[in-house]
Amino acid sequence: MQTTPTHPAKQPAAPAAAKTDDNKSLPLRINGRAYAFDGDETMPLLWYLRDVLRLTGTKFGCGIGACGACTVLIDGKAQRACMTPVKAASKREVTTIEGLAGNELHPLQKAWIEVDVPQCGYCQAGQIMAAADLLKRNPNPNDDEIGRISNLCRCGTYPRIRKAIRRAAEIGKERAAREGGKS
Repeated sequence: MQTTPTHPAKQPAAPAAAKTDDNKSLPLRINGRAYAFDGDETMPLLWYLRDVLRLTGTKFGCGIGACGACTVLIDGKAQRACMTPVKAASKREVTTIEGLAGNELHPLQKAWIEVDVPQCGYCQAGQIMAAADLLKRNPNPNDDEIGRISNLCRCGTYPRIRKAIRRAAEIGKERAAREGGKS
């Protein structure tokens, strides 16, 4: 039995600062850092994140974009990294679960901890990234809107996921009021 997933794309060279003199390398920006990719540009972004950059919060689930375990934000929008070729992420901002927090945990991360959402935890990074996209578009989503997130949870923690997203919306409002100088 195989312990790690395989993929047909060749592994690119180790990441380095973005090059400007090499027309063959693709500039990437991941979690606020610049990289140059000079491998197979059709390689799924998932494998570059996991195998090269060692950002293993983005999970391999199904490989066909159905489960959402590999969800990342590309220019702030939720995308499945298993279906996104590295070339499609070039010159765009990619955010993984490792880059979601700033100086403090993201409201979703705080809420996930408060509500104790995970059981096995495998899908949780993708769930959080999809919810981050939703909250950016709608800072106060209702249950129907939350229910449209298409990420799957095999443990069935959907009620806790909904509760955590609602709690994250509250935390976001509290943070905005605090940072805005309001009491």
